Amino acid sequence: MKAVELIHARIAYSESAFAELVLWRLPKPLERSPHGYKYRLAYVVRGECVLRYDNEVGKGDHRHFDGKESTYVFTTPDQLIADFQRDIARWNHENRNS
Repeated sequence: MKAVELIHARIAYSESAFAELVLWRLPKPLERSPHGYKYRLAYVVRGECVLRYDNEVGKGDHRHFDGKESTYVFTTPDQLIADFQRDIARWNHENRNS
């Protein structure tokens, strides 16, 4: 089985903000990501990536938020997207006056 692209989307939130979501089902799991998916979800505001979820080879599942990297516990693709959307809402709320 080859890798199968499940999602490749760019979503505009405003003139200066967008999210890009890329999700693949893999024929075999990545090192440190045993679930069998490869993903990169990014939220970009005014040209700067302010939020990112990914599972870079060798690093495993993690997210970048507020300038910090932390471990992310992947359960399902649907939950990944829900968590990402929740963090976009949180970032927008915390930065609404900037």
